[in-house]
Amino acid sequence: MQISSKCSYALRAIFVLAERTDPGPLKIAEIAERQKIPLKFLEAILNQLKGGGFVRSQRGVEGGYWLARPADRIMIGEVLRFIDGPISPFDGAANQLSLGESELPGNEAFFQFWEQVDQALSGVVDQTTFADLVRRDRSRREEEEPFVANWSI
Repeated sequence: MQISSKCSYALRAIFVLAERTDPGPLKIAEIAERQKIPLKFLEAILNQLKGGGFVRSQRGVEGGYWLARPADRIMIGEVLRFIDGPISPFDGAANQLSLGESELPGNEAFFQFWEQVDQALSGVVDQTTFADLVRRDRSRREEEEPFVANWSI
């Protein structure tokens, strides 16, 4: 499955906002720096995400962005579709039947296979929230932290 750079940046920006414990707005420059996203591109992406009801913003010195909904209520799939359109990683393969090749041996079996792959992918992205990704990331980082004994007598 390929996603656009724009979509990848949108997912990463929402992730940064999802992992925050501070309820206040986060400055766009901090989001850009943390995820290495070009600032001007991020401005356009966040504006689009705001229009889609994923983020909110506040102008001014104390301004910035925050999630419009809790992270456990935003599915990865809805952001993917909002930015890049329908999710179908194997369109070319699945559409062979419509190209007049339905009589080729195995073509129907392949078509059904690609349909199953599409459904499985949709199932994963539509059941995974940003809160799930934040938990996975925190768990991974905790596993990587070295144990430091703090003994006192």
